[in-house]
Amino acid sequence: MTGSTVSRRAFGNFMRELRERVGKTLLAAGLEAETSRMTIQRLEDGWGTKVSTMQLRSLLDFYEVDDQNRVEALSLWEEVKEQAKVERLQGTSKGFWKSYTDQIAPNFPKFLRLESAAESIITYQPTIIPGLLQTPDYRRTIILINEPDLSAVDLERRLELTQQRKSRLNGNGFQLEAFVSEAVLRHQPGGTHVMAAQLQLLAEIGERDAIGIRVVPFYAGAHRGLTMQGFSLLRFPDSTHGMPLPAVVFAEGALGSTFHEHEDEVNEYQQAIDNLRAVALTEEGSRDLMSRVAKEYAA
Repeated sequence: MTGSTVSRRAFGNFMRELRERVGKTLLAAGLEAETSRMTIQRLEDGWGTKVSTMQLRSLLDFYEVDDQNRVEALSLWEEVKEQAKVERLQGTSKGFWKSYTDQIAPNFPKFLRLESAAESIITYQPTIIPGLLQTPDYRRTIILINEPDLSAVDLERRLELTQQRKSRLNGNGFQLEAFVSEAVLRHQPGGTHVMAAQLQLLAEIGERDAIGIRVVPFYAGAHRGLTMQGFSLLRFPDSTHGMPLPAVVFAEGALGSTFHEHEDEVNEYQQAIDNLRAVALTEEGSRDLMSRVAKEYAA
């Protein structure tokens, strides 16, 4: 799914730039192309849409695009269609998460789509283990905290989704950098036996070259993580045209989650990450701490 996601994001970002350059609104663009505002929004966000080549040409005329940018837009559009065709032939056009849409929040499919295409993710969690690193028993406990009456069938489907997501950790070229507060190690959802297995897994998986796990200790003093909820910063490979794709931050909240895509917003989170890097234990020191706490739980 990575190919079409990257090409659609490249095309969508380019079309957004062209529209904003001439000050046109989403509504105006939709009216010009005889489609909805939401369709233009989805196109710019990198989702699959039923916009035709004729509608695209109409948008380019409306945006007063010069010949060079017109050629670039049409070339990106052809790449999107070619990638989609290849994935249909390979049977990979349907993202794995689409089978679980009844089990996840409305905006989480977007995160899963971006997660599947990212070349690197930096995540911070102040209270729980990051999702990609959770054991099934730990994940089961976390799910049931907010939904204690969830049926056994739905619970197992959510666990299946988590396992599907974890396949990302085995992808070539993918990098994960995770920061967790020491409180994450000390909380005991599921009991000591669940935490012992969870922390031992973290210590082991953290030895992989592509995965870095660092603990922010209690004695770190004042740092940006103290005032932040969990978040993930995702970066992407360039499109086949060499067009860089902007990073995206997915910020979690008790009543919903938010995507931050503007450069200034992403930079704020990058500064927080730089601060966390400065105060966190080394990867080796973090593994030692996780192994030590795991042994305490197992005793």
